[in-house]
Amino acid sequence: MVKSNIISLTPRAIERVNHLIDDSNQENKILRIGIEKGGCAGLHYSMDYVSEISDGDEVVEQDGVTIVIDPKAILYLLGTEMDYVEEKFSAGFKFNNPNETSACGCGESVDITPVSELEIK
Repeated sequence: MVKSNIISLTPRAIERVNHLIDDSNQENKILRIGIEKGGCAGLHYSMDYVSEISDGDEVVEQDGVTIVIDPKAILYLLGTEMDYVEEKFSAGFKFNNPNETSACGCGESVDITPVSELEIK
């Protein structure tokens, strides 16, 4: 298990993740973040609960919150800030990702250029 800084969470995101985990019906829930193909821009962020950390998952611990990153998403998420935003008619997690190159008009999917392994060495 590696503690990583692939992604950072704002105080609002930490509060919301804690709330969601506290309200879940099962103990030891961990939030897992990934990237999946889909949507009009090509990719979208995925979030799901898991009960254990899988081999290859990157672990992010910040201010008492532990999330895991799908290994296939690591190069897409490097440098990302995860926030929780409440607006007049909607609320949800927002990913401020410096690797995004475009997004669809509805905001549900994005195009992301993964960081090259050469760039992180």
